[in-house]
Amino acid sequence: MNANCDALASTIQALPDKILEIRGQRVLLDADLAELFGVPTKRFNEQVRRNVEKFPPDFMFVLTKQEIMNLRSHFATTSGGHGGRRYSPRAFTEHGAIMAATVLNSPRAVEMSVYIVRAFVRFREMLSSHRELSAKLGELEARLDDHDQAIGGLIRAMKALMEPEAPRRRPIGYIRGSED
Repeated sequence: MNANCDALASTIQALPDKILEIRGQRVLLDADLAELFGVPTKRFNEQVRRNVEKFPPDFMFVLTKQEIMNLRSHFATTSGGHGGRRYSPRAFTEHGAIMAATVLNSPRAVEMSVYIVRAFVRFREMLSSHRELSAKLGELEARLDDHDQAIGGLIRAMKALMEPEAPRRRPIGYIRGSED
């Protein structure tokens, strides 16, 4: 029982890392949700297929071959040619993941839906802080550019002041009107 709880705790802790951005949406893959809900991926997808009307395109979509290849290259996984999945993975948005919990209708699925919502909220907070940090870095770079230009102007002015003036020579000969 204790090992089971430890495995569940590590799965919950890793949940924010499993959130991917595909087609401009933050999603969890069917295998990750099945693991979280404690059911085999095959059984999870069976329930989704039986209740497909509860999963509009903004809740769930099937990955294209190109998206699957991108994920494989991103995570450096094998091609899955031997004994892999028969069907393309499904990607579930936050709302789709919660709907999946209601379709499974097990106490663990309901409990895990809370963790899913928290993981998506945490992911949004991380993105927000990264955007804020990026904006602040942009402002800092702009200020540094302005300061660099101002410092460059000061250096040029200081160099000009440090250059000795050419000595004033008196012209040779008599210049009319000069009373030196």
